[in-house]
This record gives sequence, C-alpha cells and structure tokens, in this order.
Amino acid sequence: MASLDDAGGFQVLAYSSHAGHRAEIVRALGTHPAPDVEVTVTETATAATVISILDHKGADLVILDGEAAPVGGMGLARQLRDEIDPCPPLLVVTARAADAWLARWSRADAAVARPLDPFELAETAVRLLRERHPGPAHGPNSAIATPSGTSDL
Repeated sequence: MASLDDAGGFQVLAYSSHAGHRAEIVRALGTHPAPDVEVTVTETATAATVISILDHKGADLVILDGEAAPVGGMGLARQLRDEIDPCPPLLVVTARAADAWLARWSRADAAVARPLDPFELAETAVRLLRERHPGPAHGPNSAIATPSGTSDL
C-alpha cells in the first residue's frame, strides 16, 4: 500500500496468536502515534490472514509478535520479505531486548522488546511509516530519533 487510506490514516496490521498481546500493541500504538500521523490497526491471529491481507489489501506497516504460535512473528517476517513485493515495513515485538539478533535474522526493519513501552512503539512505528511514505508532514526534517531501547535492523 503506497498511500494513505480513505480516512487519511495509515493502515497497520498487528499479528499475534495471543489476543492479549494484540490488544497491548493496539493500546500502546493508539490512533495518533504522532500529532500528524493517524493509524487504523487491523488485528489478526493467523499467519495465513496476514499473507491474505497483504496480498489483497496491503498495509503500510506490519507489527509481528515474535512469540506468536504456531507461526512465530520472526519466521513470518522472513517469509514476507521473500514473498511480498513490495513488502511493507516490518516491526517485530520480541520477548526481550537480547532477542534483537533474531529480529535481524528475520529481516525486520526494527524491533521493540517487551514489556512494551508505548512511547518506544509509537516512535518506532512513526519512523518506519515516515521512511516509507515521505510527504509534507513526513519529510526528512521531521524524522524521529531512534529510542535507546529500539533496535534498528
């Protein structure tokens, strides 16, 4: 998806097999992770649905739970890089900061660790959206600094 949706916001896809983890991501991200950025989050519990949505509707950002089962978010990220063209930015939520190397293996664009910090998740998501979709409010002068706990991959 190369543009804003009809409501003027970005489409974010949140994947986790655990409903509580999806809800945590949605709460942490909110609907306005930055004053000039609006997002609509679609939640899904299965890898097959992630692939179907990306094949048919697309998304501006995909947030993947690295601990999802039976298909983990890191393995799914690697698969999406191979199968979806163009692949939207991928943000992996890891169980701990030390798992950042696994997120790098998965070819994700960034990773954040649990426990989720809403500011860190929002800043990372906005940075990835602005990098992929530059525009008047998303130009190089409005780039967000990478928070210290975030892994740029």
